[in-house]
Amino acid sequence: MIKKFAAALLLSCSAAAALAVPMGSQSVLVVEDGTGKILLEKNATDVVPIASLTKLMTAMVVLDSKLDMNEQISIDRQDVDMLKHSTSRVPVGATLSRGEVLQLALMSSDNRAAASLARTFPGGPERFKAAVNAKIRALGMTQTRIDEPTGLSPSNTSTATDLVKMATAAAAYPTITQYTTDTREVINIKGRGVEYHNTNRLVGAKGWDIGLSKTGYTEEAGRCLIMRIKAAGKNATIILLNARANSARIMDALNIRRLITGDEGRATLARATRAAPASLIRASAGRMMTSKGASKGASKASNYRKKAAPTKKPRRRRAAD
Repeated sequence: MIKKFAAALLLSCSAAAALAVPMGSQSVLVVEDGTGKILLEKNATDVVPIASLTKLMTAMVVLDSKLDMNEQISIDRQDVDMLKHSTSRVPVGATLSRGEVLQLALMSSDNRAAASLARTFPGGPERFKAAVNAKIRALGMTQTRIDEPTGLSPSNTSTATDLVKMATAAAAYPTITQYTTDTREVINIKGRGVEYHNTNRLVGAKGWDIGLSKTGYTEEAGRCLIMRIKAAGKNATIILLNARANSARIMDALNIRRLITGDEGRATLARATRAAPASLIRASAGRMMTSKGASKGASKASNYRKKAAPTKKPRRRRAAD
């Protein structure tokens, strides 16, 4: 009896600690890999723009097509962003291998690179879009819509729940895990070596073991992030959507890692246990992701309200990081 009570108390305390973790992102989902256990959840079923997280889907479709990664691709004027007028360090006329183009799309989130992958897909952009839709159906991403390969369009939408499925699938591609976790690469552009960097500054940072990474940003989507990390012997997938600032996105990731390692739980356990209603604790403890990505025993805990973080005057940002 005492052992059962202790186990129940441990689950409740873990849930209470999770509820106490402050999140700046509007949608959050953290799932333990392998078990599907939900470690943290906030508005995980809200359909929102996903910006450059789209590029993980673009990469999977390109790799599924078994195209020659050594084939040379020239960046064309058709690849220039005329929607958001985002910047690119890959000039029109540059010729790279398809593998290098894919690396720039994933590591540096370059929009011209992603657009050229769709343009040079067998059958062109329309066939590419058809392949994307087929992949979405195959993964069971029922709340996802992707109209173009870069993520610049606000019509590219999904949910945190669906994006866990996409992240899990993407992690099975060694090329994607390699390119998204490269910290930097020097690529020959028109006879000159140009250094490109990962858009996620946590990649390569001390104390972080990251197996998959992709950032995203547009005004409509806010700051987004997909990561699969290992911490304290646990593997977890993190989905962060619509943070108002890059600093908020990074702080959310740090707080989630503390939660996984137990540091956050120890620091907030007493406060969380006092503050969280018992009904919320019971509803959140030990919930699991089903094979379709839905959660069992869904409750109001998934949409708990947080105080709005102080907002700063908006600045001009580069679209779709």
